[in-house]
Parts: sequence; structure tokens; C-alpha cells
Amino acid sequence: MPARTIRLRLTLTYGIVFLLTGAVLLTIGYLLVRHNLEARPNLRAELKRLGLPTGPGQSTNPFRAGSAFQGDGGFGNAAANTNFGPGSFGREVFNTARAQLADQALHRLAIEYVLALLAMTGVSVAAGWLLAGRALAPLRAITATARRVSSRNLGERIALQGPSDELRELADTFDGMLSRLDAAFASQRHFVANASHELRTPLAIMRTELDVALADPDASADELRTMGEAVRETIDRSEGLIEALLMLARSEAISGREEPVNLTELVAACVTDLRARAEEAQVELQADLRPALVVGERSLLERMIANLLDNGIRHNVAGGHLGVTTGSSAGKAQLVVSNGGQVIDPERAAELTEPFRRLSRNTAGFGLGLSIVRSVAEAHHGSVSVEAPETGGLKVRVTLPAGSAPFEVGVSRRQRALTKS
Repeated sequence: MPARTIRLRLTLTYGIVFLLTGAVLLTIGYLLVRHNLEARPNLRAELKRLGLPTGPGQSTNPFRAGSAFQGDGGFGNAAANTNFGPGSFGREVFNTARAQLADQALHRLAIEYVLALLAMTGVSVAAGWLLAGRALAPLRAITATARRVSSRNLGERIALQGPSDELRELADTFDGMLSRLDAAFASQRHFVANASHELRTPLAIMRTELDVALADPDASADELRTMGEAVRETIDRSEGLIEALLMLARSEAISGREEPVNLTELVAACVTDLRARAEEAQVELQADLRPALVVGERSLLERMIANLLDNGIRHNVAGGHLGVTTGSSAGKAQLVVSNGGQVIDPERAAELTEPFRRLSRNTAGFGLGLSIVRSVAEAHHGSVSVEAPETGGLKVRVTLPAGSAPFEVGVSRRQRALTKS
């Protein structure tokens, strides 16, 4: 038994539809023909139209000179006799012959209709098989590409040509999915390579410190203490990196604990916590906080805000500024953080949301701060844009879908105090 492929199903569908519609059409034609054959027209009017005798006063001799039935045989003459009253033998013979001829014609017509229907059904099935194969050829191309694609050749595309129909749309969608997978795999490989490098560096430092200490049997207590402090500092750095990597992995998706969140309250709390650190770094912190409500996971949003403000202070200059604004408009909640600092190339600035991207190897941190910000924003169906003003520093804008919350929307006393300060 052949496999029940979609091509076979389409072919059977074509054949069945043609068989049913052809049978209905031929049945209607057969009924119309039978109706016309069995109809009993006005015989006298028909004879008169043909110029034949229609009354008892007219000649009934079929062999009279000029007769329409001269030499035509007896049946036509019998039909032309005009004395067709009830029980007439001539009329009886005529009707019997007429009925026999009609039955024979209908029988032949039925046989011919059946044979024609079967022949055309076979032709339609063969044509349907060819048309289905031609119509499904793009699906075979998509299937073949899907079988060939693996993590090593994600750059392959279907690139289907032809009209913009459903199959072309499916192929283009598949190509788009391959592009996204290719980008995701490339990003993953880049991430793993950078993470391995960042983790290898502190391990190499700790191994070197321990090897130096162990190689010197006469090492003093101060030297061992110095070695221990270096190892401890390296361990702390490794813990910070691992924590950042875990946060980045966690921020890829919301865990399902979404709730209404007053983004302005979270920003106000974070600004209060970091104000002392900003003053220590000689950075002027300014806040303009307006109501901004979102729906999401509070802990991730707090980490996003903390990363933005931390970057704004860490990568600033003495006497620089750090501005924080929140607000809502057109169904979107926005958080904008701008800071002073060195002049940055706009193209380099746009790359800072990628993992392990730093302005230079000497820049403090691991290059994961803005990556976490972008991941959190995208997990909340938002976006992040990074600009590099000509005056220096960065301007990061986070846009999230605005949410409605049962609590009162307003500016708290803490927010008003921060806005005035």
C-alpha cells in the first residue's frame, strides 16, 4: 500500500471531486434528454407544420404523387394518417415505436456517459498527480534543506523563487528562522569562548601565585599572606563573573512570577542606595522621575536598574554627571540613564549590549552589565538603545510595555524629594 502522502491525498481529492461533479453534470444532461424524448407534442400541429394531412377530408394514400411519404415505407404513412382517435391502431403503433426508439437512445446515451465519465476521471487523476507534484515541489525543497541543516551549516538557505504565495511565505519564514538560529549559535559560541577566557585568567593567576609560594620553601609569613590576599582577590573576581553569568542566563526569560511593578519606585530606591557612592566618585546624580508602570519580575527589573546606574558611575569621570529619568507615553514606559565620560565611537557604543564587549581590555568589569540590561528588557518584551553623545559618555534608553496596576499611580514623597534634589 503506498504511503499516504499529501500528494496522494490531493490526487484522490481531485479525482473524487471530478467524479462527483461529472456524475452530477451527466445525470442532469441525461434527465434533460429523456424528458425531451418522452415529451408528447401536439401531433396535429406538428403534421400541419410538416405539410402532412391532418384531417379525414385529406388524402391518406401515402403513394400519391407528390406525397411526402412516397417511397419512404409504411411506418411514416401510418403515422401520417389523420384518423388518430382513441384506440387507433396507427397511433398505437407510432407510440410503441417511438417509446422503443427513445429507450434505445437513452440506453446508448447512458453507456456512453458512463464510459466518458470513467475516462475523464482517469485523465483528471493523472493530471491531478502531476499538478500536485508540481505544486508540492517547494515543500520538497524545504524538507531537503531542513534535513541538511545542522549546527555546522546554518548558513544554508532555501531561497525559494516564484510567486509570493503561501509556500514562498513558508520558505521565507524558514530562512528567517535559520538566520536567527545562525546568529544565536554564533552568539553562543562567542559567549562560551569569552566566558572560558575570562574564567581561565583568574585560574591562571591563582595557579601562578600558588606555584611561586610552593616553589620557595623559605617563604615568609608576609609573602604567604600576600599570596593568600592575591588568591582571595582573584576568587572574588571569579565569583563576580560567575554571578554575572548566572544573572545573564536567568535574564533570558521571565520565570513566570510577573506582577505589576512601579518602575519609578524601583529607580528611586536604587538612586537612594547609590547616592553615597556617586558622591564618593564625584559624580553629580540628577533624577527626574515620573510615573512608569510595567508588568514583570521585580528582581530582574531591580538588577537591570542597578546595572545601568552602576555603569553610569563606574565609567564616569570626576566631576561628571549621571541623569536618570522615567516616564510613560503612548503605551510605553521608559527609563533613560545618561552619564558623562570619554567620547565613544557610536558604532562601538551600539555593540556594548553584546556579552563581554568593553571599550578596552583595561576597562573595569566583565562587559556583561549592558548585556544583562538588554536581556532583561527583551524578556519583558521591551528594547534597549545605546547612544554616544558628542560630549562624551553614554545615553541608554530602556523601553518597556506600560502596564496597568491596581495600586495608585502617583509620585511618592521619596520620588518628589529625589526630583527636587
